[in-house]
Parts: sequence; C-alpha cells; structure tokens
Amino acid sequence: MKILYHENFKEALLNLSDITKKKLKKQIKYLSLDIRHPSLHAKKFDESQDIWQTRVDKSFRFYFSIDSDAYILLDVKSHPK
Repeated sequence: MKILYHENFKEALLNLSDITKKKLKKQIKYLSLDIRHPSLHAKKFDESQDIWQTRVDKSFRFYFSIDSDAYILLDVKSHPK
C-alpha cells in the first residue's frame, strides 16, 4: 500500500520530538506492510467518515483513511491517558 500525507499530518509532525518521530516512522512502515501488525492496534475511530486510529506509543496516536491502494495519513495527536 502507498502512504500519502495530508497537510494536517505534515504540520503535526513539526511539533513532535525526535524520539516520537522515530517511533512514528517505524509504525508507518508496519502499516504499509500489514494493517494487522500487532504493535499498531489499528481500529476504526470514526465509522461514518471511515477514519482509522493506530498507536505510535502510549502517548500518541495517528489517524488515517484508506483510499483504494493508499493509506492517507490525516493527523497525529497526543492520546489522553
């Protein structure tokens, strides 16, 4: 699957630490290979808009949609504990 980046996602990246960016890059690679990868914990976040959520780590999640043969990365946010 291809990975495409929404402008919101690109902007959110600017505010992440280098450590979080490294973790995010690893998770995106896993997503491109298999949405069912165990560390992703991918699940539907918003059924009506077909938005998915997956883990970066305990503190961050990223959101994406699926369009044919591409994952469109929409945003990355801190996850409330």
